[in-house]
Amino acid sequence: MQTRTLTLGHSPDPDDAFMFYGLAKELIPTGGFRFEHILQDIQTLNERATRGELDISAISIHAYAYVSDKYALLPSGASMGDGYGPMLVARQKFHREEIAGKKIAVPGIMTSAFLALQLWIGRPAAELNFIVVPFDKIFATVKAGQADVGLIIHEGQLTYQNEGLVVCEDLGVWWGRENDGLPLPLGGNVIHKRHDPATRKEISDILTASIQFSLDHRREAVEHSLQYARDMGIDLADKFVGMYVNHWTLDYGAKGRESIGRFLGRAFDSGLIPHRQELEFVK
Repeated sequence: MQTRTLTLGHSPDPDDAFMFYGLAKELIPTGGFRFEHILQDIQTLNERATRGELDISAISIHAYAYVSDKYALLPSGASMGDGYGPMLVARQKFHREEIAGKKIAVPGIMTSAFLALQLWIGRPAAELNFIVVPFDKIFATVKAGQADVGLIIHEGQLTYQNEGLVVCEDLGVWWGRENDGLPLPLGGNVIHKRHDPATRKEISDILTASIQFSLDHRREAVEHSLQYARDMGIDLADKFVGMYVNHWTLDYGAKGRESIGRFLGRAFDSGLIPHRQELEFVK
């Protein structure tokens, strides 16, 4: 059988490393496909998706509104904030009205965290004072006084107290409160439409199998993910992985899909994305 190599982009983070453990270590059947893992931060992956560069990629749900002409959503691989999510942190507590006038360090303009911020604060990006900072530099930026508030994603949600910072708002909590308890859709996996529908489905099943393998071999998969766990031991890494690799990750389900529709629908109604987004999933 001829091997076919596909590019697979994902973040160098514990949850993505956990998700793709079976693939990275070649522990599951791949049906003649070989996956070239490309590890880059989510903002870079979002930008690459706008250019259609990778076969498969993790992207922000926010970014999907800009790449749906090129990519279809895979039914597995979701990162959902179920009662938690990106956080606004600062050296002291600020309220929403105060934050609207502060300088905010954000991890990328195409991240779902930044779209959630705009929805929460009720202002578009053009009316906010923000700077884009790599997600792992946001703590340092706030502590140095280069920004008043930081919008944190990834494991910073569990380690901000170690930096002497306080939470001003958890956007996942806010979203659930405003949307009947639905999770906040943050990230997903997509596949390029240059692949025919049958191939997309075959690849989708392989990626789902990788996630299931990691859930079935949790300890080994978490240990594998530790190489990407900044300032976290195995117990904290396991907790973080559990937040973002779970039943939502195996399949969005009806509620997960409804939440994406609401998130992007509200963004369109607020003038934050250019068109009302239809969702196209691999079947």
